[in-house]
Amino acid sequence: TGGHYAVFIHKGPASTFQKTFSYIFGSWLPNAPFVFDQRDQFEIMGHDYHPGDPDAEEEVWIPVKKKL
Repeated sequence: TGGHYAVFIHKGPASTFQKTFSYIFGSWLPNAPFVFDQRDQFEIMGHDYHPGDPDAEEEVWIPVKKKL
């Protein structure tokens, strides 16, 4: 089951991830030409990822489909 994803970069410790999540679903998605697609969303962290590191980065993959 393929599809499109919107990809975001969260930079900062895991404890601040809620801010990124709120931006994606509260600001970006409502104003984008897409809607959330009911598929798995996921994050990708590098091999040296440390959740408390203020410079940590992770990719956030959100499944989307075009608005009808």
